[in-house]
Amino acid sequence: MLIVNREEAVLRELNLYPLWARRGQVPPLPTSGARDSAGESETVSSPGTSREQPAGEHGWPELKAKVRGCTACKLRAGCTQTVFGAGDEKAGWVFVGEGPGADEDARGEPFVGQAGKLLDNMLAAIGLKRGRNVYIGNIVKCRPPGNRAPETDEIAQCLPYLQRQIDLIRPRLIVALGKTAATALLGREAALGSLRGTVHEYRGTPLVITYHPAYLLRSPTEKAKAWQDLCLAVKTMNATAGG
Repeated sequence: MLIVNREEAVLRELNLYPLWARRGQVPPLPTSGARDSAGESETVSSPGTSREQPAGEHGWPELKAKVRGCTACKLRAGCTQTVFGAGDEKAGWVFVGEGPGADEDARGEPFVGQAGKLLDNMLAAIGLKRGRNVYIGNIVKCRPPGNRAPETDEIAQCLPYLQRQIDLIRPRLIVALGKTAATALLGREAALGSLRGTVHEYRGTPLVITYHPAYLLRSPTEKAKAWQDLCLAVKTMNATAGG
């Protein structure tokens, strides 16, 4: 459970206060024991949910090898290495960004630059930590030139890998970071502002949408809105535990 007094101290320490204005008390996170047994097993299907396997029936080792050797689109020729994703492979939370940047391309890990530091702060503000019940990935696995947005054909080639990762993890909640992640997962175009504040669904899994940390670095006054989105995510996670 989050401790309210500690929450404010954390936000101040992480330089997220007072821009991250609290709108009422943040709902407590569910305990790790609240996760149902279906979420712990890759062999049990969620009731009433069809789990398509776009990337085949690969397990983690095969999927990682397939991504590592992928040359299906032009992005692979211009990057140092693929960035598969990282974290708890049985996580309740999955955070999805757009694609690797320069730091991620160099290290082979998602969100390790300045945007990654802010994402870590965002996680800490709601009592989470990377690698602990959290998995982080991107819509595309290779860095687009000049950090441009991935193109439609590049997303189409790479998205099945992320879809398979989500299938294997079976999270209780997905948080899309930015418009590219949101529209790719929803399968439709829309303005980010019109998508925020609502709990969407990705193949039966609740999906909450917020700003990409890189955008928040450029527009810090939007952090208060991002904080509202994170509160919605916590509330939604608690609801799945209670359901």
